[in-house]
Parts: sequence; structure tokens; C-alpha cells
Amino acid sequence: MHGFYRIAAAVPKVRVANVDFNVEQMADLWRIAADQNAAVVLFPELSISSYSCGDLFFQRRLHESVEAGLKKLLALSAGLDTVAVAGAPVWHTGRLYNCAVVMQRGRILGVVPKSFVPEHKEYYEKRWFAGGKAIRDATVSLAGCDAPFGTDLLFEGGGLCFGVEVCEDLWSVVPPSSHQALAGATLLLNLSASDEIVGKSDYRAQLVSQQSARCMAAYAYASCGMGESTTDVVFGGDAMICENGALLERGERFLDESQIIFADVDLQRLETMRLSEGSFADGDVRPFRRVALRKFPLPQQLNRRIDPLPFVPSKKSERAKRCREIFAIQAAALQKRLEHIGAQTCVLGISGGLDSTLALLAVRRTYEILGRDPRDIVCVTMPGFGTTGRTLGNAEKLCEGLGVTLRHIDITEACRAHFAQIGHDPEKHDIVFENVQARERTQVLMDLANELGGIVVGTGDLSESALGWSTYNGDHMSMYAINVGVPKTLIRYLVGWVADEVYPDLAPVLHDILDTPVSPELLPPEEGKICQKTEEVVGPYELHDFFLYHFIKSGATPRKILFLAAHAFGNRYDEATIRKWLGVFLRRFFTQQFKRSCMPDGPKVGTIALSPRGDWRMPSDAQVAEWIKELEESE
Repeated sequence: MHGFYRIAAAVPKVRVANVDFNVEQMADLWRIAADQNAAVVLFPELSISSYSCGDLFFQRRLHESVEAGLKKLLALSAGLDTVAVAGAPVWHTGRLYNCAVVMQRGRILGVVPKSFVPEHKEYYEKRWFAGGKAIRDATVSLAGCDAPFGTDLLFEGGGLCFGVEVCEDLWSVVPPSSHQALAGATLLLNLSASDEIVGKSDYRAQLVSQQSARCMAAYAYASCGMGESTTDVVFGGDAMICENGALLERGERFLDESQIIFADVDLQRLETMRLSEGSFADGDVRPFRRVALRKFPLPQQLNRRIDPLPFVPSKKSERAKRCREIFAIQAAALQKRLEHIGAQTCVLGISGGLDSTLALLAVRRTYEILGRDPRDIVCVTMPGFGTTGRTLGNAEKLCEGLGVTLRHIDITEACRAHFAQIGHDPEKHDIVFENVQARERTQVLMDLANELGGIVVGTGDLSESALGWSTYNGDHMSMYAINVGVPKTLIRYLVGWVADEVYPDLAPVLHDILDTPVSPELLPPEEGKICQKTEEVVGPYELHDFFLYHFIKSGATPRKILFLAAHAFGNRYDEATIRKWLGVFLRRFFTQQFKRSCMPDGPKVGTIALSPRGDWRMPSDAQVAEWIKELEESE
């Protein structure tokens, strides 16, 4: 389903060396995973025997019981399409190995031995187990099956490719999962027996999360739980599923019962990210044997939250941290530019809208860092045919509160003169009527900057750049575009954060700016109120930012973007509305590339950026036909 696969991590309640009991618990969890359409269910390390058997691993009777227990699980799995990965001690060439046994539909697909066997502090596994990292191209006879055996196994089929490592493997300097990922595994599984000591839980979660991020993979982890021996240590039963550094799901520790967690991972997205981000393609690829999976279940409905505002952290504390960092990046970027060119003055067009407000706030912060006089910031209001008293008044209050220089230059007469020069009817409120005003404003700012020996700081944002919602060589152009990396949905939170944390005295005017409809104010107002509302013309920015994120970040197709948007926004937009604005986004994104191809410098602040010099290189004459075709075919 659009590259999503449901993964389960299960922690059965066990009894030490009681294989029959353990197998019954695992069988119940396997059935639950199958009922929930999980592609794979992962069990902890040595889950069939229990991990804490100690010297009982020397007992032949225990291994006969493990063999019989595996046969029971295989008999159960004859009718199950869900793949199970369970832990068991396995004999091979006179040695005992701590292994992951991969099973599906009554067959053992492969057996992966633990590479790194710990022998430190509370761990003394080398007393019983041999390390398996050198085993390749081998087979093993187990529970009546001859199966591939070694650390060179990947399991794939139906768009899924996974690798397996065991506990300590993850804690090594170069985990086996790193090589598995480089060979194509997008899902990594870890059977573990990690004991609980103070502070270890948080570190363990960081380790799993970081490995999933480093490998650009999904990573499922299941560790032994209650029921293991507490002679010296306690096992809490930690289970978690991460995707590219994000923790999707985590179970509870110290439960005196079996538990199972599920997460739907987007492996298609990870495959695309490996193509476009980082140095993944430069990694050394080791040879692996590929074990074919049979058909497995797929989720019928997505059981995962899709964030409707992917650029905006949902937690208030994280959002404040994001805003603080972006504001610092903007200020540092402008500081470098001003110091390099020796300019003392910044010139900005101030409209009383969101974008110019954020730009001014960032410039003001830069001057504070540099210890410069804020009066060298020259803000210009340029009333035109669509300017309202509300926005003009807010611009004046903002400039006064920040102590910057404010100039008023009315552009209406200059525009009328230009209409006459080119023979345009000023009563015809068309694209010419609008663009003449935008270019006149830019000309004023550029000429004023020359007069003052300064630079024009642009105010346009990332969302406008994606849509081409700017006038070519008008507001499209500046000498430094300080907002160019910030999407519209995040600008709202940035301005709100500044109002609350940086300039609380300006909170009333900043919050009124936040409440003002987004508009270029190029058409005459109606009864003094804004009549030209951007989101009524091009669509809601929250949708466009959502489309932009998934189109760029994961290369999502129109069909998948529709699916994700419907899931993310629920009843806020129906499918027809989402489809309509997605069509607008695609057409504008492709046709407006020529504006991005010559956009001015400006700082990148997030993973999505459209600079033709850095992040997005697309021909200006690229065709949108294939994307529109899929959009129409999916209706």
C-alpha cells in the first residue's frame, strides 16, 4: 500500500528453559500479528529457550526441546503469511550459536548467527556461544529443514528487503545492519536481551534511533522481558520501531504479561531518500545471499499519524527550539553578508504582512548582534491601489516599536504614469495591473538601496518560491532573500514565537499581523477590507506545504500524495479539494521553475530548499504531463 508495511515487535512472557510455555506465548503473538496484517513479527533474543538459561545451554535436553519447539512453530506457521523472526540456540559444526531464525508458512527461510558475542561485565556469552560474523555461504539442518546459515543473508520479496542482527551487534563500532542497509535492506531487525540499569533505556532508544537514521532505514527492536531470571540482572522487555531517526512506536517495560507493538513503516520513502540524500551510494557493498519471501500481508488501512504540518514540530517545546534555531540561522546569514560587502544599511519593503514582518524581525536581530544602530534599517511602506489601513497601520506600529527608520513612498501616481506609457487601461485589473505595482515597489527599493549604499533584503518565502507566487523581477528579486528557506506554515509560528519570546512589547501588533489574511494587496479593497486573498486564488498554504514536503523529501507520486493528504487532513478537506489544489501545485511548480533558476542568495534552514545552486536543479522547460496523467488516472 503505497510502500507502507506493517511491522510488529513482540515481547512474550517467558519461563526460563520452559520451551513449551515460551512457544505457546510466541504462537499467540504470531497469530495476533497475522490478524493485524503485519508483514513481519520480531521476537527477542533466544526467545524460544529464554535468554538467561546459563549453563543449561550445555544440556542436550534443552536443545532437543528447542528443536521440538521450532517444529511446533513451523507447524503453526503453515497457514500464516506473516514472517516471524525468533531467537534460538543453534548447533552448527560442533559449535553453539546465538541465532535469529526466520520462518514463514511452515519453512525456515534462513538462520542468522550473532556476530559479536559479549564477554564483559554482566555478559559472559562466550562461555556458551561462538561468534558468527565469519560464517558465510553455509547451510544448517534445523527442525527438519535445511536452511541458509550465515551473516550474509538478506530476505526480500514484495518490495520488502530486511536484514537481521542480534543484540550486541548493534552496539559494535560497525554494526552488521550498516552493511545490510548498504546492500539494499530498508528494514533492519534486532533480537535483543538488554538488561535494565539506570539510564540505559534512554541510551538504548538513542542507539536504535541513530542507527535507523544513519542507515536511512526502519529499525525494529525487541528485547527480553519479565520472566527471565533475575539472579543478577533484570530484563524489562523493551520494544521499539524507528524510521529514519524517528521513534514511531515503543512498548512499556516491566509488564508481567506478553505485549506486541505495531508500526506502519514507509519503505518506499526511504528508498527515495537514499537516492537523493547523504553519501549512501558511496558505501561499500558486501555480497549477500538473497532469500525469497513468499507473499505476506499488507495493511488495509494506514495505522500511523501523518503530520498535516510536516515543517512544524507538533510539540510546543520542539517548536520553540525550531523557531529559535531558524531565527539564529537567518541572523547569522545576514550578518556574514553585511560584513562581507561592507554595507551598513538594509532596505526592506514593509507591507504589514507575515513575510515582511519576519524579514524585518530577523534584520533587527542581526543589527543587535552586530551592535549597529537600528535606524540604519530603512523600512519602506509603498501604498498602492490595494493597500488597506489595517496592514499599513500595523507596518507603522511595528517599525516604531523596533526603532527603525520608516519611509512612506506612494506608488500609485508612478504606476498610473507607467500604465499610460505602455497603453494599459488602469480600470482593467489584470496581471499587468498587479505586476506593474510589484515591479514599481522593487524598483523603489533597489534605487533607494543604491542611494543609501545598502542592500535590499527580500521577504519572499519557500512556499511562494515553490508556487512561483511572485512577480518576475519584482518581489521575486532582492539582494539577499532572508526568508527563502522558510515555508509559510512555519512563518506563522516563527512570528508568534518572536512575539512571545523576543519582543513581547510588540505582541499585540504581531498577533494582529498573524490574524490578517495573506494577500499581496494589489487589487482595490472592498469597503476598506482586503478582497484579494492569496489562499482563495492558489489554495491553502497548509496543503501546498504538505505537497511540497512529500514531493521533494520522498519523491512521492501524485497518487501517494493524495493518499497521505487524505489521511493527514481527515475531514478538513475532501478528496476533490485535495486533488484540485494538488493539480495547481504540480502545474505551478513545474511552470514556475524559471523564477527559481535565477533566484537571489538566501539561507537554507531546513531539509527542503529550492536554491538552484544547492538543492533543486530542474530544467525550466521540464514537463508536468506525467504527474498530471497519474493524478487524473487516480481519480
